[in-house]
Amino acid sequence: MVGQVATVVIILLLGLAAIAVALVLGMRAKSPFARDFFIWFTRTIANPMAMRTAGTPGAEASVIRHRGRKSGRAYETPVGVVATDGGFVIALPYGSRANWLRNVLANGSATIVHEGQTYAVDRPQLIPLVDVANLFSASDRRGFRLFSVDECLQVRNAEQAEVQ
Repeated sequence: MVGQVATVVIILLLGLAAIAVALVLGMRAKSPFARDFFIWFTRTIANPMAMRTAGTPGAEASVIRHRGRKSGRAYETPVGVVATDGGFVIALPYGSRANWLRNVLANGSATIVHEGQTYAVDRPQLIPLVDVANLFSASDRRGFRLFSVDECLQVRNAEQAEVQ
């Protein structure tokens, strides 16, 4: 009985490992299926958990507040940002297909909550990751290489003063 349970567990683990490898390879190849799965997983499972602390001092994620390009509805999405001298840079693991990104590009502005501070940002621009790769940590850069991330969103501070 114990041997059968162990066999089932091993088969399940091997199956999960195979799925994980297929998804990573799919992301590297920019497969719509893999990308859509990761977008679904992020929206449904990861984002709600990240929003608990996003934007607070010391949190891994910041929050980008944006308006729906069709509905006008207000949204908040956790994102990984790097502060620059005049704004922020956000790596785009899903390329330009993420809804929050399309909203920000369509509206031309957003608000970022980073380290407990709120910033109005505008002038969104897609730029190659290679142009700003040195701003990210070594572990971030390894992840970007693993998933073939090659684009970033650059936004500028709309006002130099903090927005409340």
